[in-house]
Amino acid sequence: MNETARDADVTADLDADANGAAAGSDAASGTAGAEASTDADADDYGFEDLSVVMGTYNEEAAIGTVLTDIDRVTDGRAEVVCVDGSSDRTPEIAREHGARVIEQEPQGYGVAVREALLAPDRPVVVTTDCDDTYPMEQLPEFLSLINEGHDVVSGDRLYHGAETMPAFNRFGNRAFALVASVLMGRRVHDTTTGMRAYRREVVESIRWRENTGLSAELLIRPLMRGYDVREHPIEYAERLGETKLDPIEGGLAIGKSIVSVCLEERFR
Repeated sequence: MNETARDADVTADLDADANGAAAGSDAASGTAGAEASTDADADDYGFEDLSVVMGTYNEEAAIGTVLTDIDRVTDGRAEVVCVDGSSDRTPEIAREHGARVIEQEPQGYGVAVREALLAPDRPVVVTTDCDDTYPMEQLPEFLSLINEGHDVVSGDRLYHGAETMPAFNRFGNRAFALVASVLMGRRVHDTTTGMRAYRREVVESIRWRENTGLSAELLIRPLMRGYDVREHPIEYAERLGETKLDPIEGGLAIGKSIVSVCLEERFR
C-alpha cells in the first residue's frame, strides 16, 4: 500500500465537483487563478507560526540532539516549549538550546504534554518526544499538510515496520490501533504516536482528560468530533536513554483510555 492510499483511510475524499469548478475558473481566467494562488501561498503557515512542544523527564542524553535537529530543520524559527520535571540536566540543556522551559512536579506523561500543548499561542503546534525517536526532518511535511487544510497530522510509526521498537511494544501498538478502529468505526494505524501536528483551535476546543493514555486521546477525540485527521508515515528510531514507561502497567492504562475515550465520544 502506498502512502497516498494509507493516508486516505482517515481523510475525506476530495470533492470532484469543486475541483471541476476550480479548473473551469482557471481556464476562464488564468491571470486571476495565478493571483489567487499567490494569495493562498501568502496565507500559508511558516516555521515562525510553529511551536514544537514536549514533556521532558530525565532525558539529558537525548534532549540536546532533538533541539539541535529542530533548530536546523526550521532555521531557528520554530518555538520550542518543554514542560519538565527532571532531576538531571535536561532543563539546563534545553535552555542552552533556546527552549522555553516550564518546570513542573512530575505527575505523568499526559499532565506534562497537556500543559505543553496549551502553553504556546502560535497557530500550529507539533508534539514530539524528547528521546530522539521521532524524525524532526518531517516537520516541513507536517506543516505542509496542515497548510493543505488538515486539522491534525498524525505520524504513523508502524507503516514502515518500526523495527527499532521493542517487539512487545510494537505488538501492543498494533493491538491498540485495532481496538480503537473497531470502537470508532474508522480505520487508524497508530493511536499512540507522540508526533502530531495540530491547528491551535483543535487543541483549545477539546478538554483533555487522560494521563498515560493522552497520546491516544489526542487522536481519538478529534477524529470522532469530525476534524480532518491525516495519518502520515514516519520512520521511528531507537531511543537514546532509558525508557520511563513500564510496558505492562503503561499498556493497561493506555488500553483503558482508548476504550473509555471512544465510549465517551460515542455517547456524548
